[in-house]
Amino acid sequence: MAQTDAQLAVVVGHEIAHLVAQHGNERMTQQLLASGGALAIQYGTQSLPTLERQGLLAAYGAGSSLGILLPYSRQHESEADKIGLIYSAQAGYDPRLALDFWQRMQAEQGSSPPEFLSSHPSDATRMRQLQQYMPIALQAYSKR
Repeated sequence: MAQTDAQLAVVVGHEIAHLVAQHGNERMTQQLLASGGALAIQYGTQSLPTLERQGLLAAYGAGSSLGILLPYSRQHESEADKIGLIYSAQAGYDPRLALDFWQRMQAEQGSSPPEFLSSHPSDATRMRQLQQYMPIALQAYSKR
């Protein structure tokens, strides 16, 4: 998808930002906590009929995914976009070129699920956030 060095810098900056921000560690912690909650429900409801237990576990799974795991994942992606944009600007790449890259990604993907069902921000949200981050990135770009 990256057609220029600057667009590749956007991708690499984004991925490095995930590492520096330790998103993988946070994600593992969240998954462990969610699994622990499921185990607690499973053991705490042993006396209930199987169908009720399954319903509670399904509700917990959907609630923890939609209410905690997916929103934090979208937050991580947005944070990586911001940090990565700054990293690429500090490396000497014009951050405005990131908008072209993400627009091409959007066009290539076609339709996507509603944002609340996705681990990534919607394309519209991502573009809006990148435009909000742009003054910070341009400042970093001008200081190099």
